[in-house]
Amino acid sequence: MPPRNNNRPGNQGRRPMFNMYWMYALIILSLFALYYFQDGTHTEQVNWTKFEQLAQDGCITTIIVDKQNQTAEGILNDKGRKAIDINTEGIQGDIKVKSIIPSPDIVAEKIEGWNALLGANNLKPITIEYEEGSDLAKMFWYFGPFILLILFWVFMSRRMSGQNGGGGGIFSVGKSKATLFDKNNKTNVTFKDVAGLAEAKVEIEEIVEFLKNPQRYTELGAKIPKGALLVGPPGTGKTLLAKAVAGEANVPFLSMSGSDFVEMFVGVGAARVRDLFKQAKDKAPCIVFIDEIDAVGRARGKNPNMGSNDERENTLNQMLTEMDGFGTNNGVIVLAATNRADMLDKALLRPGRFDRQIYVDLPELTDRIEIFHVHMRNLKVDANLDVEQLARQTQGFSGADIANVCNEAALIAARNNKQTVEWSDFMGAIDRIVGGLEKRSRVITDDEKFSIATHEAGHATITWMTQYGNPLVKVTIVPRGRALGAAWYAPEARQIIPTQALLDTMCGLLAGRAAEEVFLGQVGTGASDDLEKCTKIARSLVIMYGMSNKLPNLNYNDSTGQEYGFTKPFSEDTARIIDEEVMRIVNEQYERAKEILRKYASEHNRIRDLLVEREVIYHDDVQAILGPRKWKSRTDEIMELNRKEAGTPPPFSGKGKDAEQN
Repeated sequence: MPPRNNNRPGNQGRRPMFNMYWMYALIILSLFALYYFQDGTHTEQVNWTKFEQLAQDGCITTIIVDKQNQTAEGILNDKGRKAIDINTEGIQGDIKVKSIIPSPDIVAEKIEGWNALLGANNLKPITIEYEEGSDLAKMFWYFGPFILLILFWVFMSRRMSGQNGGGGGIFSVGKSKATLFDKNNKTNVTFKDVAGLAEAKVEIEEIVEFLKNPQRYTELGAKIPKGALLVGPPGTGKTLLAKAVAGEANVPFLSMSGSDFVEMFVGVGAARVRDLFKQAKDKAPCIVFIDEIDAVGRARGKNPNMGSNDERENTLNQMLTEMDGFGTNNGVIVLAATNRADMLDKALLRPGRFDRQIYVDLPELTDRIEIFHVHMRNLKVDANLDVEQLARQTQGFSGADIANVCNEAALIAARNNKQTVEWSDFMGAIDRIVGGLEKRSRVITDDEKFSIATHEAGHATITWMTQYGNPLVKVTIVPRGRALGAAWYAPEARQIIPTQALLDTMCGLLAGRAAEEVFLGQVGTGASDDLEKCTKIARSLVIMYGMSNKLPNLNYNDSTGQEYGFTKPFSEDTARIIDEEVMRIVNEQYERAKEILRKYASEHNRIRDLLVEREVIYHDDVQAILGPRKWKSRTDEIMELNRKEAGTPPPFSGKGKDAEQN
């Protein structure tokens, strides 16, 4: 490995980062040093007379004189060990005697006299050593571990408070962790980066205008709204709207997540709420954004920890007080985002706290077209790409899903060494995201392949021959993810769904199982997902939409999730009727699917055989067998228009396996 070059750009002037493991290493080294530097010696304190007597008797081999502390230590030999009155068992090192001396010069003269006396008695002379050191080294070895532990405690207290480089220590744990965006620190996201969401952007832009020109509204006696709640499914752009507000507003913007209020210490959440609003009031006019507010805004009294002092409830109470309590809160607007508005406390949703609830729904067709254009800015897209048809193909996709489709299409095009991103790349991206990765390596027997083709041909036939069947895109028996085959559709966007549309959808879902029974004489386990979806639609017909013959105009569903709790809103007799109605509706559509398949048996078999041969067939292939649809949708009209354009191939045309691989 080449040596690290500290002269590189970016490495110059960079200070080494302090790591917590350094502290662990220092403590371990100190303990090792204490262990190895302790040589097992034993020191006995004696007076000068005793010390002098031991030296004259030849019991001391070496004398160490400490000039600064005016002390002398003598190392005893075997004769000296026996001369002193102590228990020497278990002492492995040297035994020393220590005494306070008159002065180092007197000790030197004494040792000369003792050596002369020892020489006359044929004994070994005493050696003398002098120490000039201080007690600092000894103090370090004695008190060093305690100092390191204190430093470690201070470091951990700062780390727990999230302020490694600042002051405050553990006492700053109640400080807000909000990120500040102002004129010196702005995001790069603006309202131009938010495609679609026209109604939501109008309300959000008006909030920014409130803070930019408040006189325009206050002169007429209007009050500036105190809060707006962004509600919608995940991935629809709630946080993106907040980022755009931070980029567009000329006022301070404080951003914080709902989970940042929840801490292991009791009372920290409420303290952080107080500190957050204190910062906002000091910087007023100001916008406060709380992402995923349902982390602390859940309805009180419905927590599983019944009877306990819940920290979330304390945090919520403080938030309610700060947003609209006894104190004033002028010039501060609170934005919040959640995808679980049904779980929020009613006191939090009332006017005066969140005056507006802005619903950010899944994008419509025109919104999806705009979103595709935004995410295609940096892509080299084929000039003949039909973005409108691409948007129709992705009904039910959120903005985040569409961004993923564009990125995945670019990856597929680069993998195939293409110069531009084409229609087939986007289709492959949608298949990859919705169905999973294609698994051509999965071993499927001829009987299984025939059964899967029969199943998928049943779906294609029924949806083509029913009024509200979704327009077919392609049918494949190539395994993807957990599915062995699939039929892809481009569903029409409907604001109000009639009863017959739901029944036709159920008939199309049951068509695969019905085809297996009609043409194979037995059914398999491949229809479990279809049966689950069909049963849910049937229960919704009875319980939610009031479309049952025996229970008309009744809705037993609680959309708020707060009314019924653990009790059912109907009796046991009604539950039995619901089960009977669900079973009746499913059985009727199943018999209807079998009747249609028997009527168009030859056409179904041709589609099945074509699937077995090619593995993938498209809209035009099915139309060539079943003929034009009797009930044309907007998607069918667009496909016919594309087909008539000279030199432009229809978007769903293809020749089986080769078209799929391209």
